[in-house]
Amino acid sequence: MIAIDHLLISDEVVEAQFVCNLSKCKGGCCEEGDAGAPLTKEELSIVKESYEIVTPYLTPEGIAEVQRKGHYEYDKEFGYVTPTINGHLCAYGKKDATGTILCAFEQAYNDGKIAWKKPISCHLYPIKIKSTDEGDLVNYEPRDVLCSPGCELGATLKVPVYKFLKEALVRKYGEDMYEVIDQVAQQYFTDKKQ
Repeated sequence: MIAIDHLLISDEVVEAQFVCNLSKCKGGCCEEGDAGAPLTKEELSIVKESYEIVTPYLTPEGIAEVQRKGHYEYDKEFGYVTPTINGHLCAYGKKDATGTILCAFEQAYNDGKIAWKKPISCHLYPIKIKSTDEGDLVNYEPRDVLCSPGCELGATLKVPVYKFLKEALVRKYGEDMYEVIDQVAQQYFTDKKQ
């Protein structure tokens, strides 16, 4: 574990290599899992306020699910999460002609219609964060089969997880904290070589 201020970062975040290979995984993390995408308390109002704008990007099934369950729901294990269609696909997801799942929020963001890209839990994946009284536990948790193309691509390109997820980590913890993580990671690699 690497301890930086209020963060406990698993070694895998700096050691492991990963680059999401969307053409292979097809965004399966938006469909596989025990619940929808975890949402922070701050994101609840953003989801609600953005809903009318992102509706054109949703499927009829997604719209029906949001109307039935609400913009988000509470899960005993994960807290507030996005609703899912039949317990699988995120209600805010839609498959394109290739079968790749597209996020309604991210599409609206890319089109300049909203300023929020997507839930931070989605942006950070396959890093998962658990908040505790002592601080945040930052772990690398790729799915064995689903994420194997991303692990292979990361190894081929030699991109550490934390570098691939720089934008998301900066969004979550700020540029200064990311720079500290990068410095600690560089020292970590130097120490391992000695």
